[in-house]
Amino acid sequence: MHIAILYNQDHELLEDDPGREAREDVTRVASALCEALTRGDTQAEPLPVEGSRLDFVDVLARTQPDLVINLCESVAADSRGEMVIPCLLDMLGLPYTGSPALSLGLALHKDKAKEVLKARGVSTPGFARVDRLEDVGLVDLPFPLIVKPAREDASVGITGDSVVHDRAALGRAVEAVLRTFQQPAMVEQYIAGREIYVPLLGNHPRRALPLTEIHFGKLFEDRPNIVTYAGKWEADSAEYLNTPSGICQLEDPELETRIVRTALAAFEALECQDYGRVDMRVSPQGVPYVIDINPNCDLHPDAGFAKAARAAGIDYPALATRLVEIALERAHAHGHSTPRRKGPGATRLPDPANRNVLAGRNNGRDRARRSRASAE
Repeated sequence: MHIAILYNQDHELLEDDPGREAREDVTRVASALCEALTRGDTQAEPLPVEGSRLDFVDVLARTQPDLVINLCESVAADSRGEMVIPCLLDMLGLPYTGSPALSLGLALHKDKAKEVLKARGVSTPGFARVDRLEDVGLVDLPFPLIVKPAREDASVGITGDSVVHDRAALGRAVEAVLRTFQQPAMVEQYIAGREIYVPLLGNHPRRALPLTEIHFGKLFEDRPNIVTYAGKWEADSAEYLNTPSGICQLEDPELETRIVRTALAAFEALECQDYGRVDMRVSPQGVPYVIDINPNCDLHPDAGFAKAARAAGIDYPALATRLVEIALERAHAHGHSTPRRKGPGATRLPDPANRNVLAGRNNGRDRARRSRASAE
């Protein structure tokens, strides 16, 4: 089996990249998966997406790998380019791991994702999108609030000043996002309580791996308990050292059931596939709120998803193999074994679940951020 591992190589593209560390991490993930999968008759080869160049498309068209592991989280250091990759893979008719373009686009456009969650009855904090600084006065949400970029992941843009308690601080936080990231600001109700992550694996059936939790240290005794960008990526920072993660211990089985059920509903609402992570805040009253959905989450051996898999008895090579199996099972299940009759009056082929815009070639083969090493 020939597997191509596609990843973004763009962390050195911009001199002042506020997400540089997150973009660099994917290179290490590609190497780890390559090592884990290359054995026997399976050959895994890394294939970088360098800047805005699309040379990789020609390479894939020529080599026709059996599967593409899609690790791309940005194109040309722009997270909004993430959803372009599945579209190109669909056009090539190649099966790939992870979620399709629509799911990635929704997850990245946080306000749209939350609109979908609300429409599906999934619990999520109240929110508002602010496109212009002069619109701050229109935000009608109770304080405290948290302000973040609306089109980023991996805690990019989140600092100790992101949680605000009055209108003046809200204006400063929104202005910082608009100026630094050149995109709308997401203003969301800040939910005090525990921060719990739900790793999800598989499609039919889909299972939750052991839950993980951020443990906030003494540094956070008199400040909001949030994971900032420094806390996620800067290993020598006090915020990083005071936000270790570990397997979540819940004494109330009913609470764990509510958390997992909410995470599964959120994942389904965005039509995510194969694997991912749902980030939640659980209020002191035991209400789980979805604060982020991470399709195609970090697969580094030391990241939270792999840690949760190990807690479930799945070591890293086994996890890598299972991700390949899940993607191929789904791709083959969506294929069609008989050619389609053409011409007037021809019946349309059944529309499989999660079908992409383009069905691809080769007998109708369908389509198959984020994080720091110790916490996601």
